[in-house]
Amino acid sequence: MTDIETAWSELGGDPARLSRVSTVVREGALQGRLPVRELARACVGVCALAAAELGARRAGIELPAVRVDDGAVATTFVSERHLLIDGRAPVAFAPLSRFWRTADGWVRTHANYPHHRQRLLAALGLPEGRVPSVESALAERSALEVEEAVYAAGGLAVALRTPEEWAAHAQGAAVAARPLVERERLDSAPARVLAPIAPGDDGTPLLPAARLRVLDLTRVIAGPVATRTLALLGADVLRVDAPQVPEIPDAHADTGFGKRSATLDLAADGRAFEELLAAADVVVTGYRPGALDRFGLSARALAERRPGVVVAQLSAWGAYGPWAGRRGFDSLVQVATGIAAAEGSPEKPGALPAQALDHGTGYLLAAAVLRALTEQSHEGGSRVVRLALAGTAQWLMNGVGHDRAGETSYDGAGGTVYDGAGPWLAEADSALGRLRYARSPLSFAGGPPDWTRPPGPWGADAPRWS
Repeated sequence: MTDIETAWSELGGDPARLSRVSTVVREGALQGRLPVRELARACVGVCALAAAELGARRAGIELPAVRVDDGAVATTFVSERHLLIDGRAPVAFAPLSRFWRTADGWVRTHANYPHHRQRLLAALGLPEGRVPSVESALAERSALEVEEAVYAAGGLAVALRTPEEWAAHAQGAAVAARPLVERERLDSAPARVLAPIAPGDDGTPLLPAARLRVLDLTRVIAGPVATRTLALLGADVLRVDAPQVPEIPDAHADTGFGKRSATLDLAADGRAFEELLAAADVVVTGYRPGALDRFGLSARALAERRPGVVVAQLSAWGAYGPWAGRRGFDSLVQVATGIAAAEGSPEKPGALPAQALDHGTGYLLAAAVLRALTEQSHEGGSRVVRLALAGTAQWLMNGVGHDRAGETSYDGAGGTVYDGAGPWLAEADSALGRLRYARSPLSFAGGPPDWTRPPGPWGADAPRWS
């Protein structure tokens, strides 16, 4: 099966609909040793097809043709590197988020957030975070010792593993035993009645998610990419964060297009949050599995209070296995699963040419939500869909597409972007300043060409629906 066939099958889609998808292949896009371009193409392709399918259902039209252009896909998969805010480029990684030599190998840390940086330093017994001091502390310890000590302190560090070592690891085995996209019907709620929408043939775009309310409880990249995509498709997306844990401003700007952003303390403002839930059609979560259960946000608890809801759950390592409760980011999942070893050399680990696990999983998650909505319109039932960055990594390592052995790897230090990105970049004024940004790669006949609103400041909106 080709890449998009595999992904569409995982989403439960009708294989006959794949005939509506065409691809524009562009050499030089997302080059690496692993088939990242093919994975990215498949993730965007099934998302666009799922959007076209839902749009056709609601508009009462023939399934629109879908076009996947490698140039658009490659541009958006490094959207954070194309973003400019009043001419300023964002900082992708903090100084302590990087590879480090250990006594027996390599470890990668993630310390972009201040609290993760503090916990890393506490685990290493360091009063300050100068790079030479951290280098010296890590050089004296084994990679696995660092991994366990930092995680025990609430920080993030992962030892470099080969693909074979990950396959033998208990978490690797747990991930391999699960499908790429987990889908479950939770109850017998009646079929969802979706209001008709414009067919997109008179200058008004076809918006498959119009008049649907999406409660966005995600952070960083993968989850916000999914909800940014649903916003493009017409959904009213409200991102809600805890006021005491602010988002990194540049990350919020990159993934905040089309959405509003509010803060709410779930413990102190429970009534306000319940009012949001009562009117939500989709709830997307991106926290560690079980982390939000105490607020009644497990999939089954949500379905009991809001029959017919679609719950989309995203995690780093999956909701199972010994690492289910661990925090994680794309860069760390690459290191654990053997991707960094495959993309690197005996002298130094490498990285994918983009944070492809984040972006790819984000588009798959949006596709899973869209397919769940389509299925609901026929069959009813509250739904839950689950994806994990480690699952997407497993799919990539199993040889999505074809092997590119011999191609240049990416060292993760800032790297290059696709040379032909120009046609897929745009500019807009916003409350954050003048923005240059990557346009969405989703393309289907009659579909929206761009978001209707730029991102605003984090937490600046009221916690209520439009």
